[in-house]
Amino acid sequence: MENQYFTSDTLNVRNRAFLLGDAVKVSFFIRNGKLIMDEECYFFLMASMRKMRMNIPLTYTLEFFQSLFQKDIVDGKGIQNGIINFQVFRNQDALTLAKSSISYFYEVVEADDVLAVQERPLELDMIKEINVNNNLLSNIRVHCPENIYGGIYAQENDLDDVILLNPNKRIARTTSGNLLFMEGNVIKVPKQTEGAYISPLMENFVTFLHKNNLADIQEHEIIAFESQKAEEILMISDEKGIFSVGKIRNKTFETSRFTELVESWKKSFNS
Repeated sequence: MENQYFTSDTLNVRNRAFLLGDAVKVSFFIRNGKLIMDEECYFFLMASMRKMRMNIPLTYTLEFFQSLFQKDIVDGKGIQNGIINFQVFRNQDALTLAKSSISYFYEVVEADDVLAVQERPLELDMIKEINVNNNLLSNIRVHCPENIYGGIYAQENDLDDVILLNPNKRIARTTSGNLLFMEGNVIKVPKQTEGAYISPLMENFVTFLHKNNLADIQEHEIIAFESQKAEEILMISDEKGIFSVGKIRNKTFETSRFTELVESWKKSFNS
């Protein structure tokens, strides 16, 4: 089934998202016909819009989005499981950009289970000719030419994705998500100050592991070589889902322990 698209207004090419990339994107998640983690995703959207100095409408309440997605997606299209990639962009209709109105566009990517680890492990590699910044705006999903370049590089080299470094040559993230590195009972996660994305999906997962004493979660500055020391690697993408990493260059990785942890996390949503 093709992705479903929804907009607040009739789209035209004279919008700032198309012309200037003046937009932010946040994902919401539908599982078994219900929104999950909706508060976390909503507050991340509000924070992202504030960082981009957008004029947030008074109507943009949590209840507004709950009702919108229920009406359009679950009731309107009968979609029970999927990722909603929601994008808001600034219009050019006021004297100042900060006072301009905003519009939205979103698509729904159907999935069997948004919390399931995808069946095929990914093959990644480092890319060193470009890097991503590690400032205030690096943690939110805004227009990023490095992601586009990295995605093309991955395709041309028969890779699923690439690992992006920050200006200090330390691991930030991939083009589409964050990485978690397992060594023994320790799970290392690159710090947000390193250029990692803020991810409601990942934060919910690591919070579950921490609260249930299933792993020792540590935020780190991770040099590129340390990826080769990991026993298992997980990639969590709010936009695409959850993936095991099977190979980076000549090093292969196990996948069983992260898969078991994700299964335990999934069961917590059924209780």
